[in-house]
Amino acid sequence: MTGHELAMALRKAYLAMHRRTDAAMAPAGVTADQFVALDSLAAAGSLTQKQLATRTATDPNTLRAMLLLLERQGLVARKPHPADGRARSVTLTPAGRTVHRKLWRASESLRAEMLARLAEPEVAKLVALLGRFAAAMESGGPRAKATGAAT
Repeated sequence: MTGHELAMALRKAYLAMHRRTDAAMAPAGVTADQFVALDSLAAAGSLTQKQLATRTATDPNTLRAMLLLLERQGLVARKPHPADGRARSVTLTPAGRTVHRKLWRASESLRAEMLARLAEPEVAKLVALLGRFAAAMESGGPRAKATGAAT
């Protein structure tokens, strides 16, 4: 397999999952990416925008625009961070919690379908491999470290 084939296979898998998730979220007026942010906030309670960008692997500027839309929908609240005047804390509103629970239930069958495609050891191996791959891509990989170049 070539690097191009690997890249295309990853892209195809991601886009297929993303389209299905977008379709599951659409009735609530939420995108797959917005759901990821809502889900991260549901798990954490409160995060700074920077923390949320890191947890969701979202560009900070893209996340800011996403949060503005979610705020207008009444699903999240942003306020100044109590200890860092430059940071903004983000939390789900009561309406946001309700929408998150509804969307979690609506996407349950999609998660079950993904798991049903692989045996449990394959799922664990795939998650480990994807984590390793993501870490290598984020760090620039061994070649970038050796040469000091970014990829």
